[in-house]
Amino acid sequence: MYKDLDPLIHSQLRLAIISMLVSSEKVEFTHIKEETKAAAGNISIQLKKLQEAGYVDIEKTFKNNYPKTMISITEKGAKAFESYVNSIKKYINPE
Repeated sequence: MYKDLDPLIHSQLRLAIISMLVSSEKVEFTHIKEETKAAAGNISIQLKKLQEAGYVDIEKTFKNNYPKTMISITEKGAKAFESYVNSIKKYINPE
């Protein structure tokens, strides 16, 4: 049953990021950093893994000469999260 858990989402930081994105249309990188208390470099690495899997989109722009990175969940990412949650439910409460 444990093997049903998506290893991309099961990582603590990636799970936190995906959880934030599920409830918001877009989340700014700095918000993820504030909420998770993780280092910017670690967040960047985890976002890259999620992006490579097609779970998130990353949009980089500038606002008042400062970089602004916005992250949003893709349909594939939302489905993967839903599947992950269902697997966790089965793991916790097997039928």
